[in-house]
Amino acid sequence: MRRGKAKTNPVAPRERINRQIRVPSVRLISETGKQVGVVPISEALKKAETAGLDLVEISPKAQPPVCRIMDFGQYYYQKERKMRDARKKQHIVQVKEVKFGPNTEEHDYQFKKHNAIKFLKQLHKVKFTVRFKGRQLAHKDLGYKLLEKLRAELKEIVDIDSEPKSEGRTISMIVAPKKDILKILKNLEVEEQT
Repeated sequence: MRRGKAKTNPVAPRERINRQIRVPSVRLISETGKQVGVVPISEALKKAETAGLDLVEISPKAQPPVCRIMDFGQYYYQKERKMRDARKKQHIVQVKEVKFGPNTEEHDYQFKKHNAIKFLKQLHKVKFTVRFKGRQLAHKDLGYKLLEKLRAELKEIVDIDSEPKSEGRTISMIVAPKKDILKILKNLEVEEQT
């Protein structure tokens, strides 16, 4: 039984090196970074071989293509390392949800607020949700008051992404940490200690 064509992963386009470069002439840059000028491909390959290095096509779209004499293994390693470092520095923002009831007691409220601050310190957005059950739906004003209380207490460290809005049996509000949240929290802790 046939299942269709096998899917192949597209390989990222790599630089052409040495004999893979099939053009009559190239603009050559020496291993020291000096412009040599436009030379025939055979001459460029000879210069690379005598230096014991590779001829690497840097800019294939240029007329004529720009090639450089260098150690391709080292160049490729450095390029991969830069990409790996860039991936490490990326921060994926998640939306964490903190749920309340309209009659949440003070201790539970403080505990959940503390958890929300932990999420904000990790630079995540936080969605505060007040969920109503049964007859509680008649008292939506309690949910709005709870979210307004949260907004007032966290106003120094958050920006409001979406205002409190009602969606069926819930009222929700999304907040994002301010850019300098860690510095602000440090200053607040110092003020509390004095």
